[in-house]
Amino acid sequence: MLTLLTSMYMVVRAISPQAEPIRVVVTGAAGQIAYSLLFSIAKGDVFGKDQPIILILLDIPPMLPVLDGVVMELQDCALPLLREVIPTDKVEVGFKDIDAAILVGSMPRKEGMERKDLLKANVAIFKTQGQALDKYAKKTVKVLVVGNPANTNCLIASKSAPSIPKENFSCLTRLDHNRACSQVAMRCGVSSDKVKNVIIWGNHSSTQYPDVHHAKVNVSGSEVSAYDAVKNDAWLRGDFISTVQLRGAAVIKARKLSSAMSAAKAICDHMRDIWFGTKEGEFISMGVYAAGNSYGIPEDLIYSFPIQIKNKTWKVVDGLPINDFSRAKMDATAAELVEERDTAMDFLSQ
Repeated sequence: MLTLLTSMYMVVRAISPQAEPIRVVVTGAAGQIAYSLLFSIAKGDVFGKDQPIILILLDIPPMLPVLDGVVMELQDCALPLLREVIPTDKVEVGFKDIDAAILVGSMPRKEGMERKDLLKANVAIFKTQGQALDKYAKKTVKVLVVGNPANTNCLIASKSAPSIPKENFSCLTRLDHNRACSQVAMRCGVSSDKVKNVIIWGNHSSTQYPDVHHAKVNVSGSEVSAYDAVKNDAWLRGDFISTVQLRGAAVIKARKLSSAMSAAKAICDHMRDIWFGTKEGEFISMGVYAAGNSYGIPEDLIYSFPIQIKNKTWKVVDGLPINDFSRAKMDATAAELVEERDTAMDFLSQ
C-alpha cells in the first residue's frame, strides 16, 4: 500500500504545473552586457531552476533589428524555463506588470563629454524609466540599476517612481565586490569562494572604497582576517585599492570594450541574492538608499554598504568599527555622490 501511495505521489508531483512565470525586463538589451546576461537568466541561474521566465528586451528603436537576432538566439537555446521573449522599444510594454527590472542601458560617456553632460543625458533616461516603473510595474518590483553613473541613475529612477518603495531600488557594486574578492584570493593563493565579507563603500566610480578590514579568508581550513592572510598592509592600503577602483578602465584599455562577462556575472549574483538571500554570517555589497544608517553617510543618496538579505529584504550591516583610514575614504566617495546628486537634481527639476 505504501509503495502504491509513493508511486501515486511521484506521478502527481511529476505532472504538477510549474510556478507562474515571472516577468523580467532588461534594458539596453541589444548591448554586450545583456548578451552575456540573458542566457543565465533564461536558464535559471538567477531566479531558480524551477522558475519560468518571460523576458522583455527593451532598447531604443534603432536597435530593434539587433534585438530580433537576440530573440532568435534565445529561442534556439531551447531553454525549458523561457516561456516568452518580447522585444520592444516602448516603455509601456517593457515595464508592464514586471517582477524584476535590470536597467543596463544608459548614455555612455563619450570623448570630450563633460561629466555634467553625461548626468544630464542620463537624468532624462532614468526619469522616463522611473515614471514608467511607477505607472506600469508591480509595486513589489525589484529594480537593479547597472547603467552608469549607476548610483545617481538609481536615485533618479527611484525619485521618479514615488509609489514604489525606495528599498526596492539598488545599484550594482557587486562587480567591484567580486573584483576585490578575486584580488585578495589571488594574493593568498586560494579560490575566490574562500574570501568573504569584503565591502565596497560608496560610489561605483574611481572614488569607491574597497575595504577588507572586516573580511575573512579561509586558508587551509582556518578562517583568518584578510590582513593576517595577505601579510602585506602596504599592498592592502595601496595597490589593492587602486586596482579595484581602476579595474574597469584597465579592462577597456586591454580589450577596447567595457566589462561585459564579469558585469553580467555580478548582475546575476546581485539579483540571485535579492531573490534567495545571503549566506548566514556573510554580507555582500550593493548600492542602496542611505537613510538612518549608522555610518554617518548623508541621507538621500544611493550608497554602497555591506548588506545582508533575507526574504527579499535587505538591511545594512550596522555597527562595524571604522578606523580613521576608512572614514576618510568613505567620506570622500560620499562627497562625490552628494555633488552628483545635486547636479542631477538640478536637471530633474528643469
